[in-house]
Amino acid sequence: MRAISFVDSIPTVVELPDPSPQFTELVVKVDSCGLNGADMLQSTGNYPPPPGAPETPGLELAGTVVSRGAGCQRFDVGDRVMAVVSGGAQAELCAFDESLAMPVPTALVASAAGGFPEVYSTAHDALFTQAGLAMGESVCIHGAAGGVGSAAVQLAVAVGAQVTATVRTADLRPAVADLGASVIDPTSFVEAGPFDVILELVGAPNWPGNVKALATEGRISVIGVGAGPKVEINLVHLMGKRARLFASTLRARPLAQRAMVARRIEQHVLPLVERGEAVVPVAAEYPLEEAAAAYDRFRSGGKFGKVVLVP
Repeated sequence: MRAISFVDSIPTVVELPDPSPQFTELVVKVDSCGLNGADMLQSTGNYPPPPGAPETPGLELAGTVVSRGAGCQRFDVGDRVMAVVSGGAQAELCAFDESLAMPVPTALVASAAGGFPEVYSTAHDALFTQAGLAMGESVCIHGAAGGVGSAAVQLAVAVGAQVTATVRTADLRPAVADLGASVIDPTSFVEAGPFDVILELVGAPNWPGNVKALATEGRISVIGVGAGPKVEINLVHLMGKRARLFASTLRARPLAQRAMVARRIEQHVLPLVERGEAVVPVAAEYPLEEAAAAYDRFRSGGKFGKVVLVP
């Protein structure tokens, strides 16, 4: 099969053996796979795969089951599935445990489906499982034009939260506003508070403003640090707000925990997709041979939604 490998940090198509399913694994012919910040970090050696994961990059995919292990019980050959995986999605074929698989809603076209699993799983886990966002609360979503940000906006709107979204690129603000958020320049988010929940997808530039903008007993959930990982926080201010700080990733969690995230997405998010209340904006799609251009497009920023590869 063809797959992506990093050669001097450049994503390059190579030939690898076709995977064979283990006892509880599916092998999926990949229709599309989304690019994420983790792939950019892995390309420079700053985010190595967890032990046992493939060296091939790619954390999310959608496709068709072509073979399965004897222990698989839910999906069969020919079924359309999507999943967050620990690696290996940027290839023609990918093997992963059946417990991670979700059915592809009929409302999702192939390219959008490949950009769905990671962003919606990350956004849902951060907003609800971690930060406990509730109906009627106010939430500020930083970096809302990207894949995770746009997913988070739609999920927060769906539960009746008051959503403020920060978007650096002025040309992208109308598209994010169409998702149901009040969209502002990042420099003015403190004045727009206080917020019960702040979803941090950008990193250092938003601190210490995040603490200033937080409501009493508010929560901050950190899931992105692309603009810088190091900040200085006055702990007294956190104490005065009785604030709670969360931070998480999905990739390194044990299989059972990642499977639990998938079940929550099936229960709470896939019905929204079928009703047209949650979509995946696709900023650009590239064939596997143009992976280097796709990575450059991702890094350049200024995009609304996902960059996807179509093997």
